[in-house]
Amino acid sequence: MQTILLISPYWKEQHRWMVSSVKLSELWQRLGYRVVVVCMGSESGTEHVSDTLTIYRKKDWFLPDPLNFGIALGFTGLVRRIIRKESPDLVIMNKVLFWTSFCLLPLRLTGQKVFLLTDTLVGMTWWPRGMFAKCIMGAGAWTVGWLVLLCARQVVFFPPQPPSLLKRLGILHKSQVIPTGIDPSGYRCQRPEGSYQKPEVTVTYVGRLESVKGVDDFLAAILPLKSEYPQLAIQVVGWYPSTSSGQATHPLVKQYGREVVFTGLRDDIPEILAGTDIFVLPSYSEGLSNALMEAMSSGCACIASEVGGNRFLLQNGVSGFLFPPGDREALRAHVRRLLDDPAKRRMLGEAAKRRIDDHFSGEVVGKQYRKLFDELKMGN
Repeated sequence: MQTILLISPYWKEQHRWMVSSVKLSELWQRLGYRVVVVCMGSESGTEHVSDTLTIYRKKDWFLPDPLNFGIALGFTGLVRRIIRKESPDLVIMNKVLFWTSFCLLPLRLTGQKVFLLTDTLVGMTWWPRGMFAKCIMGAGAWTVGWLVLLCARQVVFFPPQPPSLLKRLGILHKSQVIPTGIDPSGYRCQRPEGSYQKPEVTVTYVGRLESVKGVDDFLAAILPLKSEYPQLAIQVVGWYPSTSSGQATHPLVKQYGREVVFTGLRDDIPEILAGTDIFVLPSYSEGLSNALMEAMSSGCACIASEVGGNRFLLQNGVSGFLFPPGDREALRAHVRRLLDDPAKRRMLGEAAKRRIDDHFSGEVVGKQYRKLFDELKMGN
């Protein structure tokens, strides 16, 4: 059995998730690979999950929102030791401009070929909210981030990036697009015939309560509709990763807690989405959102900001609605239309499910990764 070493910012902890790494690891194991993960975490240690999955963690120091950036001194040394120990057939790094990506530079200097994948280019096509954070990430992107891209053997983006930017960076020739994908079988929630005519309509956001996610816009846009539509129920499913104390300290919970259901961290997302009529993703910047793919697989009518991978996933007016990030009036208008038109909700939800099946299912994406890995191994 061949081994993939996956270098990831995080893995799976209560307040530090890297969904793309988890999903891709599951996919690669189904393709017959053993996966060894090296990442940061709240504590150092080794976890042998199964015969095909081992996780090494290095404790980090975490800078809170809007930076949301971990620093783990000695991470490169840990990666080198694991490469010597595990002798991986492929070394893959997930994400650019996290602390973990910086180790690609010394690895390249020692002759290690590293294959890079990422959902976006932080500081170039993805931006936090807040000028201070933008300046830091922009400076980092065009210095060390650019060097990481140049040193990568090949770069795979989850959603497409502007070809003009890739050409300017000098990586167009070694770039391609393969989405992370999703296993739709876990979200095949059949909606009863009469469910689109039910009195109550539930609007849901799923994700972290970080400023860049635009949850403040979501709540400010939707709450005024409750006076017109008493049947409207609003829920926020997510957590605040910069604290371990949970939701109570978050300012949005304090402001809207009496009118909105804040569920906190949940592990029953398929059931939550099965009871959701309208799903909203109001991010200011986004890669290829796993939450949006899950909602589409569940047959929800989806509304998302017109940024990043959202434009890749949703066909505006066909499989969902797009709106300019931060435009609360446009978001409210889309929600109002879907509240008034159950048939449109159903049409968008069914089209979204078909789009996931045809282009983003694990079966489709798995074939693309199998082909890529075969080509990489032949090129060694």
